[in-house]
Amino acid sequence: MKKLITLTLLSGAFVFTSCVSKKKYVELQNDYNETRSQLTKTQVEKEEIEAKYAKIEERVADYNSKIQSLKDTNDSRLQLEGNVVVSNKDKEKMRAALAKVDQEELAQAKTLEDSMNLIVSYNLKQNLDSSLIGEGEEDDIQIDIDETVVMITVSDKLLFKSGSARVNPKANNLLERLASVINSEPAMEVMVEGHTDSQTVKPGSYVKDNWELSVKRSTAVIRKLQDDFGVAPEKLIAAGRSSYHPLTEEETKEAYAKNRRTRIVILPNLDKFLALLSAN
Repeated sequence: MKKLITLTLLSGAFVFTSCVSKKKYVELQNDYNETRSQLTKTQVEKEEIEAKYAKIEERVADYNSKIQSLKDTNDSRLQLEGNVVVSNKDKEKMRAALAKVDQEELAQAKTLEDSMNLIVSYNLKQNLDSSLIGEGEEDDIQIDIDETVVMITVSDKLLFKSGSARVNPKANNLLERLASVINSEPAMEVMVEGHTDSQTVKPGSYVKDNWELSVKRSTAVIRKLQDDFGVAPEKLIAAGRSSYHPLTEEETKEAYAKNRRTRIVILPNLDKFLALLSAN
């Protein structure tokens, strides 16, 4: 009887142990399969990420190559002040030109435009000092330079007869020399201002008033510069001032004669100067 009970207990224990082991095995098998599946999925995702990263690296390398290529050529562009863009090649030309100007004035320049205007002003002075005023014209022509703006005042006696807007032939030599100065420096614009005295235009005159006379005189000078002496019309500006910007308020014959004048204002043009540099 004791042997039978012992045998029964042993059989039950064996069956119980076998059942637990199989269940555990199935759980482990499931865990293994799930882990393997997850590993495969992770591997696929890793390969996809690596492929995307490789493409990004390729694009970055391409961009860096293009940027370096731009930096290594003379045509690379450097942004300076405002919207002004200057190439490395132009910068070298600018340095050479700036070496010629007054270094004390250059030390006061705060912007690129200040520096460019100094260059243009220097070039103008070289021409004006030696070629504009002819013999016997010292009293009829006055040249003033305010920083980089050149103002040439020509008396009415030299350019026009009284009440007329027709340029006097004796002014041809002056206008030809002036045209030569203007044409020597492409980086400029030229404004021609007509000024009259305050006396009322005589009745029956071919002009209505001093406004019209001042504009006609300005236009006459501009046409002479363009048609006879080859100044590009896009560089020229016509302006009539009438009698409202007098040099003197006196009402004498001498004062009236002084106020009747033509003023030629030479204005440096930064954009054209930079374009000129690039064209050389």
